[in-house]
Amino acid sequence: MHITETAVPGAYVFTPRPITDERGTFFESLRTDQLAAAIGRPFTVRQINYSVSRRNTLRGIHSVALPPGQAKYVTCVRGALRDIIVDLRIGSPAFGTHHTTHLEAGTGRALYIPEGVGHGFLALTDDTCVCYVVSSEHVPGTQIDINPLDPELALPWDFDEPPLISRKDTHAPGVSEARSAGLLATWHQATQHTQPTAVRNPLT
Repeated sequence: MHITETAVPGAYVFTPRPITDERGTFFESLRTDQLAAAIGRPFTVRQINYSVSRRNTLRGIHSVALPPGQAKYVTCVRGALRDIIVDLRIGSPAFGTHHTTHLEAGTGRALYIPEGVGHGFLALTDDTCVCYVVSSEHVPGTQIDINPLDPELALPWDFDEPPLISRKDTHAPGVSEARSAGLLATWHQATQHTQPTAVRNPLT
């Protein structure tokens, strides 16, 4: 498994090393020991979710309030998508910074998103299916939604026609409005919530 840290502190891209023969391909999608070594603490799976989207569907930007907080391990199991994460942790040295990852079924590439970081994606094919392995159960009323088209964030969605967006996301606040309303976690809250319990290993 090749592990690369992104421009958003604490977020990583995991790319498996596939084994291929005449039968097809095998790869490890998630190794919790390698994930724990990268992030410096155990990753406990509490819930697994799936979303299925038509081509040109835009979902996000979504996060979860602290508490309870929610880290995500995201993979594409069918189709393809342009995945974007945004650092929403007030006081983070990378606040407002984004990272784009192309996720496609068959590659096994995955993205780890820590607590306090926003996540969204644009489906590039019909019937795109995304798997979210998450660290906390869903708690109604704790989701944070940021408008994915907020001009302040200027995220590079690169769609060639108006995307399909839910009413909830269309009417979500921009990042400045969310910050003023006290919706966003601070860097201190997020890092204290995810205080490492193990020595972090070098990336391999």
